[in-house]
Amino acid sequence: MKTNNTILTIGLAQITPVWLNKVDTIQKIENFIKEASEQGCELIVFGEAVLPGYPFWLSFTDGARFDNPTQKELYAHYAEQAIQIEAGELESICACAQKHQMSVYLGIIERAKNRGGHSLYCSLVFINNEGQIKSVHRKLQPTYEERLVWAPGDGNGLRVHPIKSFTVGGLNCWENWMPLPRTALYGQGENLHIAVWPGSRRNTDDITRFMAKEGRSFVVSVSSYMTKNDFPKDTPHLDLILERCPDVLADGGSCVAGPSGQWVVEPVVGKEQLNTASIDYRKVLEERQNFDPVGHYSRPDVTKLIVNQERQSLVDFK
Repeated sequence: MKTNNTILTIGLAQITPVWLNKVDTIQKIENFIKEASEQGCELIVFGEAVLPGYPFWLSFTDGARFDNPTQKELYAHYAEQAIQIEAGELESICACAQKHQMSVYLGIIERAKNRGGHSLYCSLVFINNEGQIKSVHRKLQPTYEERLVWAPGDGNGLRVHPIKSFTVGGLNCWENWMPLPRTALYGQGENLHIAVWPGSRRNTDDITRFMAKEGRSFVVSVSSYMTKNDFPKDTPHLDLILERCPDVLADGGSCVAGPSGQWVVEPVVGKEQLNTASIDYRKVLEERQNFDPVGHYSRPDVTKLIVNQERQSLVDFK
């Protein structure tokens, strides 16, 4: 029988950040949390790096040019708008989550204090419905040009969390293609997987359904939406960025797949909006009958994964 504890309503916040403006983007995030609450959501998910935005300039301004003043200035602007959790910069979002009894997965650019506070990490933050930050997952391996501005993370955030009957975990963008981090979450009982992306249907279309079938879990992919008209006028070197920038930088692609691989919400493209879906935990149990990747269809006597969840830091003070 379906019960209130087995049904979960999720909000997919496909938003356009106020690019590289953390104050205004935080306000927009809180507005979407409020809207999701009004629509009966119990969990809301935002895209990768949405706070304060994805480093789109790298592809259009010779981002790999060494010791280039333009790249230095853009990085400095990016770092100034990044989030330092230890300084309380997520406190208002946490308070908003608590007020609306909403769990939140949020992609941020983090200035990690325990790594000196100057390098940037693409982090996925989980806030529970009591407004508590329960995990911060720093992206293990930035992708391609992202390595010019993001540092590699660690396994500390490879954790799962209870939401009603579900066990939820999440990864950033191309981490979702990495079999072993996926397995680390499966092994902790994950049956609702959150995949966050900067924004493109070409990323979410195949992998969302694949992960759902592999894990026999629900998979929620959430992206951002952004066009060239969404760059703020005060963006450093905006004229240079716009010279080679396409009209659409991130077309969305947010979607939900069920544990048999079927679409619950097909990819949504071309607009900023909140999409919702209600999912039933019992569907997970039905599909685990014939395949469970870390249970009855696993062979730990033959292959086994070791995960280091220690938070990495260059200096330990004793």
